[in-house]
Amino acid sequence: MDTNTHNKKYHLGVFLWVIVTLAVGLVAGMVSRPDAWYSALSKPVWNPPAWIFAPVWILLYTLMGIAAGFIWQRRVISPSPLALSLYVIQLILNIIWPLIFFCMRNPGLAFAEICLLWISIVATIFIFWRIYLPAGFLLIPYLLWVSFAVVLNFTIWRMNISAA
Repeated sequence: MDTNTHNKKYHLGVFLWVIVTLAVGLVAGMVSRPDAWYSALSKPVWNPPAWIFAPVWILLYTLMGIAAGFIWQRRVISPSPLALSLYVIQLILNIIWPLIFFCMRNPGLAFAEICLLWISIVATIFIFWRIYLPAGFLLIPYLLWVSFAVVLNFTIWRMNISAA
């Protein structure tokens, strides 16, 4: 295979992982639209404004997709089905969280679920690092944002425990 064909396949693989990850984000975003229930919840003063979530998540999903694409491209050199399996697991957990928090209106259960998400992200980062260091680093902003979301979820849950 010539270099040009290899480069096209490489970029196509990364692009497809970005598209798949953004599609997951779109689904998560569609179910996490704040409604009257969310608006009525007590929230900490440091709760971000609603407009910040979409651009942050678009950036994070793009970085996540690039990271997964890098790992997918290295499957021949360093095969690790566990790496992309963990990645898919954390994507599934990422979709489940807004379903529990916004659709089921259960911040307590959502807190337990987001803790599982956080653990799966950490595991994914460590495995990605072992295969290709930049792929692991690309997930750090995601981990930081979800870490913030863990604290925010816990705080909202505790501030509204009597309303449940």
